[in-house]
Amino acid sequence: MTDEATLAANQLIGRRVLLEMWGAGDLGVADELYAPDYVDHVARGPEPSRVVGVEGIKQAVRLFRDAFPDLQYAVEEQMAERDLVWTRFSAAGTHLGSFLGAAPTGRTVTYTGMDLNCIADGRIVESWVNYDALALLQQVGLVTPINGF
Repeated sequence: MTDEATLAANQLIGRRVLLEMWGAGDLGVADELYAPDYVDHVARGPEPSRVVGVEGIKQAVRLFRDAFPDLQYAVEEQMAERDLVWTRFSAAGTHLGSFLGAAPTGRTVTYTGMDLNCIADGRIVESWVNYDALALLQQVGLVTPINGF
């Protein structure tokens, strides 16, 4: 059984990743909080993709921060058990850079999602991320909404 102090420390790791790294663009957080052999399983459609290693997560953050330089995250809810931390989040930013081939629109975009991080010895070793990519793609003009979807 994991003690309360470890659970709280693990929740803080999940919070810092969203607020400091993704939200503020502090890539040093990746060096501090991710294991060298880190694997991220990202649901981006019918075929999940993977981000591997500290440099892989930094590259993913750069992709988002280059497109949405004012991106901000809010932690909506968290739960921790054993070595796992679930974090439900919301995000908002302005589309000011190219994103997956979409030219900047100047629009404010919003999306929600959930992270599940597995933490060992104070570092994230594996993550499963699911966010509303469809809403994000619609807002930047890469996908046209059909009948309200």
